[in-house]
Amino acid sequence: MPYAVMDTPLPAETYVLPRRGWQIDPRHAALAAAGCWLAFALITWLVHSGRTGAFDEAGLRLFRRDGDLALAGSSAWAEAVRDITALGGVLLRTIVAIGAFTALFFLRLRREAVLMAVTILTGLAVELAIKELVGRPRPSLVPHLTDAAGMSFPSGHSFNSALGFMAIALAFATYSVRRRVRWTLIGSSMLLSMLVAFSRVLLGVHYPSDV
Repeated sequence: MPYAVMDTPLPAETYVLPRRGWQIDPRHAALAAAGCWLAFALITWLVHSGRTGAFDEAGLRLFRRDGDLALAGSSAWAEAVRDITALGGVLLRTIVAIGAFTALFFLRLRREAVLMAVTILTGLAVELAIKELVGRPRPSLVPHLTDAAGMSFPSGHSFNSALGFMAIALAFATYSVRRRVRWTLIGSSMLLSMLVAFSRVLLGVHYPSDV
């Protein structure tokens, strides 16, 4: 006996998006922003006035052999450092940012999506402007283990990784009412940013004060 064909339509699927669970207090955001910008302005002044020489030299020599100043450790370690630094490269940063923007948009977190995009784009403009203003050449004390062009301060990988990863983390943190979840997202983005920054110094293409 042939199977009977049912004419009853299947019920439409319904997706319920979670509501925003958290929003940054504007006063706390303003205080945090002011503190970060003051610290960054201080570092910029120290670099521009040449007051970071001893710190930068010591940082570049750290984790390097005494003779040829090559990176200490195996070739696998050097490759791992290059893999870490690639996370802050233009291509991967752009792919991650587009993916995050798309996800936020379809989750109807359009305000967060726009703020994230504006943060990343304006941050890139600020970074490029400061590079031209300070005009610091890249280190020549140690061998460069990867290709790098342009001015040294601030590190584009470090600056834009911190900006992008933390903006994405803060945007998605609005979904959770649980503080542990929010701090896990934000803390992970900070750790990833610091790893990228550390890798730039290990590869010899930036001074510690650049990152």
